[in-house]
Amino acid sequence: MRSIGIIPARYASTRFPAKPLVEIKGKSMIQRVYEQAKKSTALDHVVVATDDQRIFDVVKTFNGEVVMTSENHQSGTDRCLDAALQMEIEFDVVVNIQGDEPFISPSQIDLILSCFTQENTEIATLVKLIEDAKTLWDPNKPKVVLDDDDFAILFSRQCIPYLLGVEKENWNEVFNFYKHIGMYAYRFETLKEICNLKPSRLEKAENLEQLRWIENGYRIKTAITEEEAFSIDTPDDLEELIN
Repeated sequence: MRSIGIIPARYASTRFPAKPLVEIKGKSMIQRVYEQAKKSTALDHVVVATDDQRIFDVVKTFNGEVVMTSENHQSGTDRCLDAALQMEIEFDVVVNIQGDEPFISPSQIDLILSCFTQENTEIATLVKLIEDAKTLWDPNKPKVVLDDDDFAILFSRQCIPYLLGVEKENWNEVFNFYKHIGMYAYRFETLKEICNLKPSRLEKAENLEQLRWIENGYRIKTAITEEEAFSIDTPDDLEELIN
């Protein structure tokens, strides 16, 4: 099985413009993400997918591979497909690597790719056990319910499932809740299919793209990671991470 890691990196951002180019201890964020992805032992290839010449030029300065994609993509998934279709190499699985996680763990990339040893895996993602009440009730930390084979049943910004008859301060003690870690991997053919789907009811309600796939019958395999993932959405997030 051959795999490619694609790092979507757009210049425009409402909360943090030019985020991929911000300097973190002497290197741009996009360089740090790229270098971490290259450390994965399971990836065969890594490329940045951008919509901006400034990001393109910076990636070239550290000898990274980069392709230009449309400015009109609504999601990183769409940008990944755009980049994948430009590749002249063959691959079976595409990993969507978040461009705002400068210290992403290479072992998490390896873990998500391990899901594809099962032939019935179409899409894969990572989840992590929730260990604190703050995360449990934070709507910015999507939760996921798993079936007995670790396929996702549902994602929600709410805490799910509801524990009837249990005081909320005790929920973490009596049930394993999982939060979603926002890395995805897809079989290439599946990626092409899901990018043709229209936004769905649940997706619009929760603003979670993965619900579109579930509503259309796709199954999402999960792997449980014990490592945290730290994304940078605002300048404050950056200050907290590096200090």
